[in-house]
This record gives sequence, structure tokens and C-alpha cells, in this order.
Amino acid sequence: MHSITTRDGTSIAFKDWGSGEPVILSHGWPLNADSWESQAFFLADNGFRVITHDRRGHGRSSQPWDGNDMDNYADDLAELIEALDLKGVSLFGFSTGGGEVTRYIGRHGEKRVKRLGLISAVSPFMLKTDSNPKGTPIEVFDGLRAASLKDRSQLYKDIAGGPFFGFNRPGAQVSQGMIDSFWAQGMLAGHKSAYDSIKAFSETDMREDLKRVTVPTLIVHGDDDQIVPIDAAGRAAAEIVKHAVFKVYAGAPHGLTDTHKDRLNADLLAFLKS
Repeated sequence: MHSITTRDGTSIAFKDWGSGEPVILSHGWPLNADSWESQAFFLADNGFRVITHDRRGHGRSSQPWDGNDMDNYADDLAELIEALDLKGVSLFGFSTGGGEVTRYIGRHGEKRVKRLGLISAVSPFMLKTDSNPKGTPIEVFDGLRAASLKDRSQLYKDIAGGPFFGFNRPGAQVSQGMIDSFWAQGMLAGHKSAYDSIKAFSETDMREDLKRVTVPTLIVHGDDDQIVPIDAAGRAAAEIVKHAVFKVYAGAPHGLTDTHKDRLNADLLAFLKS
């Protein structure tokens, strides 16, 4: 992997595959660039330059004690884009990565951006508040934090073996490989970084950021997403970005980059060529 060093000395590791029009894929919590490997391989094999980075505190990037928040995630992404001098880049964010690319546009604009994709994304706002009644109660995220402190290795196994891939649904075909990959990626993340990131992905309000989006936008969400429920996420984002193409995957769980990878790959390619 390659790397850049950011303004505060954080090392951000990234992969740079293929050649052609640039695409950046931003990963979810507590994962890393490897979670996008099916899409990265497919798109690079179809004529695109695909960059996948490990967010600060995750994967092979360094693990700073501070700065594990959505603003710094977005600024790290900006530094990566500028370091590689990418222009006309298509940004796709999965889950927390959807928040990262949304906040990037909110803080840095669209001058280098050609398209935006939000895949099972946390934007516009996950937390239930008076102004966001369809959000998830804070007690859920407090429970995640408590479980992370108690035994985060088991937490990652429970998430992957249950709601993330929909393996807790009746008749689900469980893939031990997917569970093992999620766990292995999660355990590469820094303990403090992953803990702080729970607040970042749940409590960052990106409604105003989404209002700044004017580029062509694709929103993909599963209607059986138990991690980032569709009403406060995909559907809410589509209401703000009214020109977006909104695709609902019937019965799909949160981790549809794996469970529905062939369909998603085809949709991403079609969007990139549109």
C-alpha cells in the first residue's frame, strides 16, 4: 500500500488500482479498504482508477489518540485527493464512509468531484432527536460503546454474525468467511479510534452538507438494514438530494457490498458510465 502524511502527522494508507477516471471508495466502521475489494477489483478491471484508503485509526493507517471525528475524516480525504491531484473524481461512501464523503463536500465543495455515491450511508443523520424523530436512540450507541469496552472482539463477531449481513434472519445463508473478514478488519482498527468513531458516525448531523450536493448522486440502501435503518438514512438523503437516483434493494442488509455485490457492482458501473 501507499501512504500520505496529513497535516497533524497521521499516516493514511491507501491502495491505488487500475487506470482511467478516478474513483474513491470510503469504507465503513470498524473496517478498512479491504471491505471494498470486490468493487475495487471490478471497477479497476472495467477501466477505472480506484483508490481505497484506510481511515485514520483504522486498518494500516496510524492510530492518533485525537481527531477521530467526521471533520478530520473529511479533511484527510481532501489531503489524499490533493496529494494525488485527482480531478473529476467519483466519491462513493459506505456507511461511515458515506458520512465522510458527505462532510467532504460540505467542507471542501465539489470542485474536484464529478459524482457522489452513498451506499448504506449514515448521512444525513443517524441520531434520534426532536428534529430527527426517525433516527436511532442514543441508548443504542451507548450500548455499542459499552460492548466495545467490555469485549470488542466479541462485539465484532456478534455484529458480523448477526445484523450486519442479515445472518440473524430466518433462512439466511451464513458465510463464515464474511464474518471472519469483518472481525479481522475490525481488530486492525485502534481501540480508541473505533470507540470515538461511534460518536462520529452517529452524532454528526450532515443535513446541511447534503444540501450542498449538486453533482450526479446515487443512493443505494437495503430496506432490511438493521444497522443504519433506511428511513433516517437512504430515504432521508433522497429527500434532501432531490436529483439523486435512489435504489432500494429489497431485503438487503447493511453489508450489501458483500451480500449483493454483483448487483451493486453493476449499478456502480452503470452510474459511472452514465
